[in-house]
Amino acid sequence: MDRDEELLRGRIYGEDHDHPRPGPKPGRTYAELVGGPLDGLLLDITGWTADEIQTGVALMTELGQFPGGRALYDPRPGERNRWDWSGDTP
Repeated sequence: MDRDEELLRGRIYGEDHDHPRPGPKPGRTYAELVGGPLDGLLLDITGWTADEIQTGVALMTELGQFPGGRALYDPRPGERNRWDWSGDTP
């Protein structure tokens, strides 16, 4: 695992890299992003409906194939808290 991957692992998507408490917060629900440019980050899905979760997400990132584009993640069948990367889009 390189240094960039190490810095991302266990952090929450959308929080500053120098946040004093970068990990999960009590009482929140997270999905682990698996594969792709955001591998290892946690996505806060607290309060999301079943339909919102089923739809998946397109998350902004500078780390993907298209800098300034989006990384696509979908919930893994049968595992609401693990979302798999399905590609990048501009």
